[in-house]
Amino acid sequence: MTSQMIETHRENAEVYTGDEICKAKSLQLLGEISLPKGLLPLDDLTEVGYNRSSGFVWLRQKKQKTHYFKSIGKSVSYGAEVTAFVENYKMKKLTGVKSKEILIWVSLSEISIDDPSSGKITFKTPSGLGRSFPVSAFEIEEEEKKVEEEKKIEEVKA
Repeated sequence: MTSQMIETHRENAEVYTGDEICKAKSLQLLGEISLPKGLLPLDDLTEVGYNRSSGFVWLRQKKQKTHYFKSIGKSVSYGAEVTAFVENYKMKKLTGVKSKEILIWVSLSEISIDDPSSGKITFKTPSGLGRSFPVSAFEIEEEEKKVEEEKKIEEVKA
Protein backbone atom coordinates (compact mmCIF):
# COMPACT_ATOMS: atom_id res chain seq x y z
CA MET A 1 0.00 0.00 0.00
CA THR A 2 2.81 2.46 0.78
CA SER A 3 4.32 1.86 -2.66
CA GLN A 4 0.98 2.89 -4.19
CA MET A 5 0.97 6.08 -2.09
CA ILE A 6 4.51 6.86 -3.24
CA GLU A 7 3.57 6.41 -6.90
CA THR A 8 0.47 8.60 -6.44
CA HIS A 9 2.60 11.47 -5.09
CA ARG A 10 5.69 10.96 -7.27
CA GLU A 11 4.53 13.38 -9.97
CA ASN A 12 5.85 16.91 -9.25
CA ALA A 13 7.91 15.58 -6.32
CA GLU A 14 11.58 16.19 -5.62
CA VAL A 15 13.15 12.71 -5.83
CA TYR A 16 16.71 11.87 -4.81
CA THR A 17 18.60 8.57 -5.06
CA GLY A 18 21.81 7.38 -3.45
CA ASP A 19 22.60 7.07 0.24
CA GLU A 20 24.69 10.21 0.71
CA ILE A 21 22.32 12.68 -0.97
CA CYS A 22 19.28 10.97 0.58
CA LYS A 23 20.71 11.33 4.10
CA ALA A 24 21.46 15.00 3.46
CA LYS A 25 17.96 15.63 2.08
CA SER A 26 16.26 13.79 4.96
CA LEU A 27 18.18 15.96 7.46
CA GLN A 28 17.31 19.06 5.45
CA LEU A 29 13.62 18.09 5.47
CA LEU A 30 13.57 17.53 9.23
CA GLY A 31 15.16 20.96 9.66
CA GLU A 32 12.58 22.57 7.35
CA ILE A 33 9.68 21.17 9.38
CA SER A 34 11.37 22.00 12.71
CA LEU A 35 11.72 18.41 13.95
CA PRO A 36 14.92 17.02 15.53
CA LYS A 37 17.45 15.78 12.97
CA GLY A 38 18.03 12.47 14.77
CA LEU A 39 14.39 11.42 14.42
CA LEU A 40 14.99 9.29 11.31
CA PRO A 41 18.36 7.54 11.78
CA LEU A 42 18.08 5.51 8.58
CA ASP A 43 20.89 3.61 6.85
CA ASP A 44 21.47 2.64 3.23
CA LEU A 45 18.83 5.00 1.88
CA THR A 46 17.99 4.32 -1.75
CA GLU A 47 15.40 7.04 -2.37
CA VAL A 48 13.93 10.12 -0.70
CA GLY A 49 11.00 12.00 -2.17
CA TYR A 50 9.10 15.11 -1.16
CA ASN A 51 5.99 16.41 -2.88
CA ARG A 52 5.80 19.95 -1.50
CA SER A 53 2.29 20.62 -2.85
CA SER A 54 0.73 17.67 -0.98
CA GLY A 55 3.26 17.55 1.87
CA PHE A 56 3.92 13.86 1.20
CA VAL A 57 7.37 12.49 2.01
CA TRP A 58 8.85 9.03 1.52
CA LEU A 59 12.13 7.44 2.46
CA ARG A 60 13.23 4.06 1.13
CA GLN A 61 16.10 2.08 2.61
CA LYS A 62 17.57 -1.25 1.56
CA LYS A 63 16.21 -3.05 4.61
CA GLN A 64 14.35 -2.48 7.85
CA LYS A 65 16.37 -0.91 10.67
CA THR A 66 15.95 -0.92 14.43
CA HIS A 67 17.48 1.96 16.36
CA TYR A 68 17.83 2.21 20.14
CA PHE A 69 17.42 5.73 21.56
CA LYS A 70 19.59 5.48 24.68
CA SER A 71 18.39 8.59 26.46
CA ILE A 72 14.76 7.38 26.56
CA GLY A 73 15.46 3.63 26.60
CA LYS A 74 13.29 2.88 23.54
CA SER A 75 13.80 0.78 20.43
CA VAL A 76 12.22 2.08 17.24
CA SER A 77 11.84 0.05 14.06
CA TYR A 78 11.93 1.74 10.66
CA GLY A 79 10.55 -0.28 7.75
CA ALA A 80 12.11 -0.42 4.30
CA GLU A 81 9.61 2.32 3.34
CA VAL A 82 8.70 5.18 5.66
CA THR A 83 6.02 7.65 4.53
CA ALA A 84 4.26 10.66 6.05
CA PHE A 85 2.48 13.89 5.33
CA VAL A 86 4.51 16.72 6.82
CA GLU A 87 3.93 20.26 7.99
CA ASN A 88 5.76 22.50 10.43
CA TYR A 89 6.41 20.63 13.71
CA LYS A 90 4.45 17.56 12.54
CA MET A 91 4.54 14.27 10.63
CA LYS A 92 1.08 12.73 10.27
CA LYS A 93 -0.38 9.63 8.60
CA LEU A 94 3.03 8.10 9.31
CA THR A 95 3.71 4.56 8.04
CA GLY A 96 6.68 2.24 8.50
CA VAL A 97 7.63 3.32 12.04
CA LYS A 98 7.05 1.23 15.19
CA SER A 99 8.10 1.62 18.81
CA LYS A 100 8.69 -1.27 21.18
CA GLU A 101 6.46 -1.02 24.25
CA ILE A 102 7.10 -3.72 26.83
CA LEU A 103 6.92 -6.86 24.64
CA ILE A 104 5.07 -5.65 21.55
CA TRP A 105 5.80 -3.38 18.60
CA VAL A 106 3.29 -0.52 18.32
CA SER A 107 2.77 1.37 15.05
CA LEU A 108 3.19 5.12 15.23
CA SER A 109 0.92 7.34 13.14
CA GLU A 110 1.94 10.85 14.18
CA ILE A 111 4.95 12.71 15.52
CA SER A 112 4.54 16.31 16.58
CA ILE A 113 5.84 19.16 18.69
CA ASP A 114 2.67 20.88 19.87
CA ASP A 115 4.42 23.60 21.89
CA PRO A 116 8.04 24.23 20.83
CA SER A 117 8.80 26.04 24.09
CA SER A 118 7.92 22.90 26.09
CA GLY A 119 10.89 20.96 24.72
CA LYS A 120 8.61 17.91 24.28
CA ILE A 121 7.88 15.79 21.21
CA THR A 122 4.76 13.60 21.12
CA PHE A 123 4.35 10.24 19.40
CA LYS A 124 0.81 8.97 18.73
CA THR A 125 -0.57 5.58 17.73
CA PRO A 126 -3.43 5.05 15.24
CA SER A 127 -5.78 4.61 18.25
CA GLY A 128 -4.90 8.11 19.45
CA LEU A 129 -2.80 7.11 22.45
CA GLY A 130 0.33 9.17 22.79
CA ARG A 131 3.51 9.60 24.74
CA SER A 132 5.86 12.58 25.03
CA PHE A 133 9.63 12.68 25.35
CA PRO A 134 12.27 15.43 25.46
CA VAL A 135 13.11 16.74 21.98
CA SER A 136 16.78 16.50 22.95
CA ALA A 137 16.50 12.68 22.97
CA PHE A 138 16.14 12.77 19.18
CA GLU A 139 18.98 15.08 18.25
CA ILE A 140 21.78 13.58 16.16
CA GLU A 141 24.04 11.56 18.44
CA GLU A 142 27.26 12.98 16.93
CA GLU A 143 26.09 16.47 17.93
CA GLU A 144 25.38 15.20 21.45
CA LYS A 145 28.88 13.69 21.63
CA LYS A 146 30.43 17.00 20.56
CA VAL A 147 28.49 18.84 23.28
CA GLU A 148 29.60 16.26 25.88
CA GLU A 149 33.25 16.56 24.74
CA GLU A 150 33.08 20.36 24.97
CA LYS A 151 31.69 20.07 28.52
CA LYS A 152 34.54 17.74 29.49
CA ILE A 153 37.11 20.16 28.04
CA GLU A 154 35.54 23.03 29.98
CA GLU A 155 35.58 20.95 33.20
CA VAL A 156 39.27 20.17 32.72
CA LYS A 157 40.05 23.86 32.18
CA ALA A 158 38.12 24.88 35.33
